[in-house]
Amino acid sequence: MSKIALLPHRGVLELAGADRVTFLNGLVSNDVTKAGPGRIVWAALLTPQGKYLVDFFIMSDGERLLLDMNAADIPALAQKLRRYRLRSKVEINDRSASLKVFAVWNGKPPPVPLTAADPRLPQAGYRCLSEDNIPCNATAEEYAAHRIALGLPDGASDLEADKTLLLEAGFDELGGVDWEKGCYMGQELTARTKYRGLIKRRLLPVRLGTQDLPVGTPVLADGQEVGTLRSSTGTVALATLRLDALQKELSAGGTMIIPMPPSWMKMPDV
Repeated sequence: MSKIALLPHRGVLELAGADRVTFLNGLVSNDVTKAGPGRIVWAALLTPQGKYLVDFFIMSDGERLLLDMNAADIPALAQKLRRYRLRSKVEINDRSASLKVFAVWNGKPPPVPLTAADPRLPQAGYRCLSEDNIPCNATAEEYAAHRIALGLPDGASDLEADKTLLLEAGFDELGGVDWEKGCYMGQELTARTKYRGLIKRRLLPVRLGTQDLPVGTPVLADGQEVGTLRSSTGTVALATLRLDALQKELSAGGTMIIPMPPSWMKMPDV
């Protein structure tokens, strides 16, 4: 049976108007033109220096773009997009009060019109946006355990604004960057990072020796900080770790942690 969970920490930002696609496409890391009924695009907005600001799933019903994202980030993103809008015909509105976000995994999705497969991995499942309540048989915490085990980030709980590079967080392997599209903010550093192999750290799953260590807990190797823990549930977490420390004995919060790089992740020789 499919697992279905309401994600109360997620919200929906709506972009409407004739220029909505070209406007957003000129700003974000992926090709917005590929979003459509039944197809989601995962993308990020970066700083001009190529550092992460915010990411979202982009869904389209043919008349508007709907950004499934962390609700806490919606006011700041809406304000930023309005500044960039200039004369573009785009209307930007928070629709979180009317549209709820659901995750579905381990089976087929319910018959909800605004539903599409999570584009990152087949195992990730589906995303649904609905004005109505969908019967749920799982919790947001259960979904967190599912995505963390797969190595999938969830916004600011895993990615650090003005610091994280997209390729550190799997946006290349997981389809969050379109390398063929035109220019977007932060493209130059993102491309240079890929083609020069400049990645020195990665976000990846780890197993904890104790439960629920807080976000930001330092990860240590030989007494030196080599990373930080990000989101966790139970004894699994995501952590940003230096690649040259992965073969060392690691600890966080006084307990040992074990890196578990997922099979999709391209790990360079270090």
